[in-house]
Amino acid sequence: MKRIVSTLALGAALGLGATAALAQAPNTLRNIQNKGFVQCGVTQGLAGFSMPDSAGNWTGLDVDLCRALAAAIFNDPTKVRFSPLSAKDRFTALQSGEIDVLSRNTTWTLQRDTSLGLNFAGINYFDGQGFMVRKSLNVKSARELSGASVCVQTGTTTELNVADFFRANNLKYEPVVFSTADETVKAYDAGRCDVFTTDASGLYAERVKLAKPDDHMVLPEIISKEPLGPVVRHGDDQWFDIVKWTHFAMLTAEELNISKANLDQMMQSTNPEIRRVLGVEGNFGEALGLTKDWVVRIVRHVGNYGEAFDRNVGPSTRLGIQRGLNALWTKGGLQYAPPIR
Repeated sequence: MKRIVSTLALGAALGLGATAALAQAPNTLRNIQNKGFVQCGVTQGLAGFSMPDSAGNWTGLDVDLCRALAAAIFNDPTKVRFSPLSAKDRFTALQSGEIDVLSRNTTWTLQRDTSLGLNFAGINYFDGQGFMVRKSLNVKSARELSGASVCVQTGTTTELNVADFFRANNLKYEPVVFSTADETVKAYDAGRCDVFTTDASGLYAERVKLAKPDDHMVLPEIISKEPLGPVVRHGDDQWFDIVKWTHFAMLTAEELNISKANLDQMMQSTNPEIRRVLGVEGNFGEALGLTKDWVVRIVRHVGNYGEAFDRNVGPSTRLGIQRGLNALWTKGGLQYAPPIR
């Protein structure tokens, strides 16, 4: 009898402990709903990804993910505030709760995913590190850069990759390091180094800001894998799911040919998958803590992934980036979303 009573008492204590732990668990969605906006960490200004205009309005591929979150939660893509962060400060800002999500072309690595108390919620841009040089340097390959001075931003995987590349190829170089992306680019443009290195997407974005963009070229080599994506804090699986599935919703909409232009027409579709995704049948938003029309909200206000890509960084923009690896899996790329069902 004593053993039964002790077992029951232990079970009750464990139950109370679990209830207390659940009560103390962070609820980012509720906090966002209470304050009325998503706080999103972005770059200090990278064309095509996160850049404010003269009026302070932010645009870019990473910005659109933040606006998609606001659309899903509030049915209003403007209910988001942006915190421009340096590479050095971005993780601290997320860990401390200063921001709700980091959407700042950040590379997913094992060390960052396991030791910083953070979770990467997908890959919204497959990238790789490259090099930009002046055409007057007369080099056609990164393997011709022995002895060059290289401008690089400190506190990034870029700094580690460039060291690995030169060592692996038995080349010498002189690193010229800066704490912010803006300082790094300005130093390169001013001639303080021979080479500027960062993710290839960043090279194209920064080249348009140089005094004479046509005097510079991006070398063909890609020296690393740089899967870029949004990041959240450990400990709130619901918010992790919302950020992750917001990106997947944009991919799914593109795959099903659901766009801003044809959304109302697609709401009348008899295709069972389209009806599930748009919430005409079933309520898959409920599992996320959202409404059943959460995907409709995202597409209506922001568009699908392809629309966001083309609008911000695609071939018709100043950056002129082809889809490449970021095409859908059905079109030879790597972008792939699990099914909404």
